[in-house]
Amino acid sequence: MSSPGSVGPMRYHHVDVFTDRPYSGNSLAVFPDADALTGAQMQSITRELRHFESVFLLRDGAGDRTRRARVFDLTQELDFAGHPLLGAAAVLHALHGGDAHAAWTLRLPARTVEVATERRGPGRYASLLDQGAAEFLCRPDPRDVAALAALFGLEPSDLDPTLPPEILSTGLRYLVLPVRGDALARAGVLAPLDAPLARLGAQFAYLLDAAAMEGRHWDNDGHLEDVATGSGAGCAVAYLHSHGRIRSGERSILRQRRFTGRPSEMTVSAEGRDQDIRSVRVGGGVAFVAEGHLHELPPA
Repeated sequence: MSSPGSVGPMRYHHVDVFTDRPYSGNSLAVFPDADALTGAQMQSITRELRHFESVFLLRDGAGDRTRRARVFDLTQELDFAGHPLLGAAAVLHALHGGDAHAAWTLRLPARTVEVATERRGPGRYASLLDQGAAEFLCRPDPRDVAALAALFGLEPSDLDPTLPPEILSTGLRYLVLPVRGDALARAGVLAPLDAPLARLGAQFAYLLDAAAMEGRHWDNDGHLEDVATGSGAGCAVAYLHSHGRIRSGERSILRQRRFTGRPSEMTVSAEGRDQDIRSVRVGGGVAFVAEGHLHELPPA
């Protein structure tokens, strides 16, 4: 049955991103035909399905390979995201792609991006997101380093002395906090991060072990740890390139899987020189898990 005023069952796809097999990577719900939904309904649906994020695609009249995309996590709409766009493009390819390779334009509040997709087999795709240019915003005062480490239950000695904390954006503003040794394994969010990050001009934090090419990210309450964070990975690779750890155009693997029990890998690269980075790319596999319908919609 459908609720009064609804347009009938609402189709969605459940995919796992940054993996080549189901039940690993970062799960996602993709709604390919969401024009009839309001933002309030999108938020309610995301909370109901309990994925870390859901993405809703809307036509904007610019062509068959272009969509507006609205991304929600469990608490809010996001101006930008990584794994939802990779998963969304793979679903569009499965529904409309035709050839083995395709390219999609996705418009978000923060920026418009291009996603290239490749069909690799039944229910298996690869997506590559060009997040565009990186913005290097600021470095926190060195006197605040101890307080930054303490947000995650760490000591100043746990931070990488060769790499400074820095705030940058490829769509969302991340504090990239480089750590060393076993600090990544011991880290956790001790108290809500919204206020301390806002004082720095950041929205989120990404802990990065540059030597191991491994990261961690939580929601700002610390209740949920993200399996693989495409937006954070984009900031991390731009950061690493600006500090000479990755060459321009060099593809590297950034891992973020050890602590969630869901294996995942992100392919990352950045092109440019120093902090003049024109293109940041994040990609990975997409595995189709399920398809379903919402038979009743939440209130508008």
